[in-house]
Amino acid sequence: MPSLKEIKTRIASVNSTRKITSAMKIVASSKLHHAQQMIENMLPYENMLEHILKSFLASLTETHTPLSVERKQLKRVALVVYSSNSSLCGGFNANITKLMQQTVSHYREQGVSEVLVYPIGRKIAEQASKMGLQLCGDFNHLAEKPNAHQCAEIARELTRKFEAGDIDKVELIYHHFKSAGSQILTRRTFLPIDLTTEVGRFNDRDLSSNVVTAKAQEYLKKKKSEQTKKKEEAKPLNDNFLVEPDMSTILNSLIPKLLNLMVYTGLLDSNASEHAARMVAMQTATDNADELLRGLNLQYNKSRQQAITNELLDIMGGSVNN
Repeated sequence: MPSLKEIKTRIASVNSTRKITSAMKIVASSKLHHAQQMIENMLPYENMLEHILKSFLASLTETHTPLSVERKQLKRVALVVYSSNSSLCGGFNANITKLMQQTVSHYREQGVSEVLVYPIGRKIAEQASKMGLQLCGDFNHLAEKPNAHQCAEIARELTRKFEAGDIDKVELIYHHFKSAGSQILTRRTFLPIDLTTEVGRFNDRDLSSNVVTAKAQEYLKKKKSEQTKKKEEAKPLNDNFLVEPDMSTILNSLIPKLLNLMVYTGLLDSNASEHAARMVAMQTATDNADELLRGLNLQYNKSRQQAITNELLDIMGGSVNN
């Protein structure tokens, strides 16, 4: 059995660690709130742009764009993969790495000769480099500070390469932020763009709370089950309207805006998911420290009581002998 001094030293050590994890949880909670606000500010623009574009296309027959044409044979594929720059966020980075490895293996089985990676985050850049994949740029700073302008530059580069035939398909791999307690690992096709999906397919986020306790999550699930969520389908805005100046000009203006937004949305989702995962991990670590402290305090009190009892017995035994 360890001595009282050893137990006391361990209690002080666990207490010190608990203070660190508790502080990191508070910081992550604050950053998560800021990330949720950024998503909330972006949503009206995303919803309206998607609604206008897809409703407009649903009103027209035989609408074609070079960015929506699927290639029959895939030779070069690009992956935009989002991760964090730092650790201590549970399985956030490990899950992204695992999905990227599965995706690369899937394409290599199909005969894809080259897989390009656009890593947004230091952790995924390191893993992709270890796997021997070709990295197309350094975007680690975006994982800390999301920037719409730089995301648009990435989207324009991918679009230019796709139109030139340098790459045949582009996918986004990231955590879709659903709520503070739920982040869904997502593989989303970026190019060729799919303009037939329902409007608001990825708009199922709960941005009202950053609480991750079991009771709060149970309440959110109950609330969600009671409310039937209706998916808004892309319906024609008008059966008979004029397109000016012409169809290609409209598509060349709207589709790049949607592609830019897809890269930026993935970054905001990943950023919020990182902070939520770190908050959950630090909350779990703090709870484990509390449980460990309870056991150590109990052990300390038992050892102390045993020492006092032994001393009393020695005193009583000495007085009897005298």
